[in-house]
Amino acid sequence: MINDYEATKPITQDATYQNTESLSNEDVISTLNGLIQTCKDGQDGYQAAAEGIERSDLKSLFYEFAQQRSRFAGELQSLVHSLGGDPESTGSLTGTIHRGWMDLKSTVTGNNEQSILNDCERGEDSAKDAYESALQQGLPENIMETVQEQFTAVRSAHDRIKALRDSAGERSSSARTSN
Repeated sequence: MINDYEATKPITQDATYQNTESLSNEDVISTLNGLIQTCKDGQDGYQAAAEGIERSDLKSLFYEFAQQRSRFAGELQSLVHSLGGDPESTGSLTGTIHRGWMDLKSTVTGNNEQSILNDCERGEDSAKDAYESALQQGLPENIMETVQEQFTAVRSAHDRIKALRDSAGERSSSARTSN
Protein backbone atom coordinates (compact mmCIF):
# COMPACT_ATOMS: atom_id res chain seq x y z
CA MET A 1 0.00 0.00 0.00
CA ILE A 2 1.28 3.48 -0.90
CA ASN A 3 1.05 6.14 1.79
CA ASP A 4 -0.21 9.63 0.94
CA TYR A 5 3.29 11.14 0.88
CA GLU A 6 4.61 8.58 -1.65
CA ALA A 7 1.56 9.02 -3.87
CA THR A 8 2.09 12.78 -4.15
CA LYS A 9 5.88 12.84 -4.25
CA PRO A 10 7.07 13.62 -7.80
CA ILE A 11 9.40 11.17 -9.45
CA THR A 12 12.34 12.96 -11.04
CA GLN A 13 14.45 11.71 -13.91
CA ASP A 14 17.65 12.43 -11.96
CA ALA A 15 16.55 10.06 -9.21
CA THR A 16 17.00 7.22 -11.69
CA TYR A 17 20.69 7.90 -11.88
CA GLN A 18 21.54 8.46 -8.26
CA ASN A 19 23.33 5.71 -6.43
CA THR A 20 23.46 6.14 -2.67
CA GLU A 21 26.93 4.60 -2.39
CA SER A 22 29.70 7.11 -2.93
CA LEU A 23 32.76 6.20 -4.93
CA SER A 24 36.33 6.50 -3.77
CA ASN A 25 38.38 9.35 -5.26
CA GLU A 26 40.21 6.82 -7.46
CA ASP A 27 36.91 5.38 -8.71
CA VAL A 28 35.60 8.85 -9.58
CA ILE A 29 38.83 9.59 -11.48
CA SER A 30 38.54 6.26 -13.31
CA THR A 31 34.91 6.96 -14.26
CA LEU A 32 35.82 10.44 -15.52
CA ASN A 33 38.80 9.10 -17.46
CA GLY A 34 36.48 6.61 -19.16
CA LEU A 35 34.23 9.50 -20.20
CA ILE A 36 37.26 11.46 -21.42
CA GLN A 37 38.18 8.52 -23.67
CA THR A 38 34.59 8.42 -24.92
CA CYS A 39 34.69 12.15 -25.70
CA LYS A 40 38.06 11.85 -27.47
CA ASP A 41 36.71 8.94 -29.51
CA GLY A 42 33.68 11.05 -30.45
CA GLN A 43 35.86 14.03 -31.31
CA ASP A 44 38.07 11.95 -33.58
CA GLY A 45 35.11 10.08 -35.06
CA TYR A 46 33.25 13.27 -35.93
CA GLN A 47 36.43 14.77 -37.37
CA ALA A 48 36.82 11.74 -39.63
CA ALA A 49 33.12 11.88 -40.57
CA ALA A 50 33.41 15.58 -41.48
CA GLU A 51 36.40 14.86 -43.68
CA GLY A 52 34.64 11.94 -45.36
CA ILE A 53 31.37 13.59 -46.33
CA GLU A 54 30.46 15.87 -49.21
CA ARG A 55 27.37 17.70 -47.88
CA SER A 56 28.42 21.03 -46.38
CA ASP A 57 25.63 21.07 -43.77
CA LEU A 58 26.68 17.66 -42.44
CA LYS A 59 30.35 18.61 -42.61
CA SER A 60 29.60 21.69 -40.45
CA LEU A 61 27.50 19.66 -38.01
CA PHE A 62 30.19 17.01 -37.63
CA TYR A 63 32.86 19.66 -36.98
CA GLU A 64 30.52 21.27 -34.42
CA PHE A 65 30.06 17.93 -32.62
CA ALA A 66 33.84 17.30 -32.74
CA GLN A 67 34.39 20.66 -31.03
CA GLN A 68 31.66 19.89 -28.48
CA ARG A 69 33.34 16.59 -27.55
CA SER A 70 36.71 18.34 -27.28
CA ARG A 71 35.15 20.88 -24.89
CA PHE A 72 33.53 18.07 -22.87
CA ALA A 73 36.86 16.24 -22.59
CA GLY A 74 38.50 19.47 -21.38
CA GLU A 75 35.82 19.96 -18.72
CA LEU A 76 36.25 16.38 -17.53
CA GLN A 77 40.05 16.68 -17.54
CA SER A 78 39.72 19.76 -15.30
CA LEU A 79 37.59 17.76 -12.88
CA VAL A 80 40.17 14.96 -12.80
CA HIS A 81 42.89 17.54 -12.09
CA SER A 82 40.79 19.00 -9.26
CA LEU A 83 40.66 15.51 -7.72
CA GLY A 84 44.44 15.19 -7.92
CA GLY A 85 44.39 12.67 -10.76
CA ASP A 86 46.02 12.37 -14.15
CA PRO A 87 43.43 12.89 -16.88
CA GLU A 88 43.30 10.79 -20.03
CA SER A 89 44.39 12.59 -23.16
CA THR A 90 43.63 9.96 -25.80
CA GLY A 91 40.73 7.84 -26.97
CA SER A 92 40.29 4.15 -26.36
CA LEU A 93 41.69 1.30 -28.43
CA THR A 94 38.14 0.37 -29.43
CA GLY A 95 37.55 3.93 -30.62
CA THR A 96 40.76 3.87 -32.63
CA ILE A 97 39.73 0.63 -34.31
CA HIS A 98 36.26 2.05 -35.05
CA ARG A 99 37.72 5.24 -36.53
CA GLY A 100 40.09 3.22 -38.70
CA TRP A 101 37.19 1.13 -39.95
CA MET A 102 35.17 4.26 -40.65
CA ASP A 103 38.06 5.82 -42.59
CA LEU A 104 38.39 2.66 -44.66
CA LYS A 105 34.65 2.43 -45.20
CA SER A 106 34.34 6.04 -46.39
CA THR A 107 37.18 5.46 -48.84
CA VAL A 108 35.71 2.23 -50.17
CA THR A 109 32.11 3.44 -50.35
CA GLY A 110 32.99 6.79 -51.90
CA ASN A 111 31.96 8.90 -48.91
CA ASN A 112 28.53 7.28 -48.68
CA GLU A 113 26.37 9.55 -46.52
CA GLN A 114 24.17 6.75 -45.19
CA SER A 115 27.18 4.65 -44.10
CA ILE A 116 28.85 7.59 -42.36
CA LEU A 117 25.63 8.50 -40.53
CA ASN A 118 25.21 4.84 -39.49
CA ASP A 119 28.74 4.88 -38.05
CA CYS A 120 28.09 8.16 -36.25
CA GLU A 121 24.93 6.80 -34.69
CA ARG A 122 26.77 3.70 -33.49
CA GLY A 123 29.35 6.00 -31.90
CA GLU A 124 26.58 8.03 -30.26
CA ASP A 125 24.97 4.84 -28.92
CA SER A 126 28.28 4.00 -27.29
CA ALA A 127 28.64 7.51 -25.84
CA LYS A 128 25.08 7.41 -24.45
CA ASP A 129 25.80 4.07 -22.79
CA ALA A 130 29.04 5.37 -21.24
CA TYR A 131 27.31 8.43 -19.81
CA GLU A 132 24.34 6.44 -18.53
CA SER A 133 26.73 4.08 -16.77
CA ALA A 134 28.64 6.99 -15.22
CA LEU A 135 25.40 8.58 -14.02
CA GLN A 136 24.52 5.39 -12.15
CA GLN A 137 27.70 5.70 -10.07
CA GLY A 138 27.86 7.55 -6.76
CA LEU A 139 29.58 10.60 -8.23
CA PRO A 140 29.96 13.72 -6.08
CA GLU A 141 27.21 16.27 -6.70
CA ASN A 142 29.39 18.86 -8.51
CA ILE A 143 30.72 16.17 -10.86
CA MET A 144 27.28 14.63 -11.32
CA GLU A 145 25.98 18.02 -12.46
CA THR A 146 28.64 18.31 -15.19
CA VAL A 147 28.17 14.70 -16.33
CA GLN A 148 24.37 15.14 -16.43
CA GLU A 149 24.69 18.32 -18.54
CA GLN A 150 27.04 16.57 -20.96
CA PHE A 151 24.77 13.52 -21.11
CA THR A 152 21.83 15.74 -22.08
CA ALA A 153 23.89 17.18 -24.97
CA VAL A 154 25.11 13.70 -26.01
CA ARG A 155 21.54 12.40 -26.06
CA SER A 156 20.47 15.41 -28.14
CA ALA A 157 23.34 14.81 -30.60
CA HIS A 158 22.37 11.13 -30.81
CA ASP A 159 18.77 12.00 -31.60
CA ARG A 160 19.85 14.49 -34.26
CA ILE A 161 22.22 12.01 -35.92
CA LYS A 162 19.54 9.30 -35.81
CA ALA A 163 17.00 11.62 -37.46
CA LEU A 164 19.53 12.55 -40.16
CA ARG A 165 20.34 8.87 -40.71
CA ASP A 166 16.67 7.99 -40.99
CA SER A 167 16.10 10.89 -43.38
CA ALA A 168 19.06 9.84 -45.55
CA GLY A 169 17.70 6.29 -45.60
CA GLU A 170 14.30 7.51 -46.75
CA ARG A 171 15.89 9.63 -49.50
CA SER A 172 17.92 6.72 -50.80
CA SER A 173 14.85 4.44 -50.72
CA SER A 174 12.84 7.03 -52.67
CA ALA A 175 15.64 7.39 -55.19
CA ARG A 176 15.77 3.62 -55.72
CA THR A 177 12.00 3.29 -56.22
CA SER A 178 11.82 6.23 -58.66
CA ASN A 179 14.52 4.73 -60.92
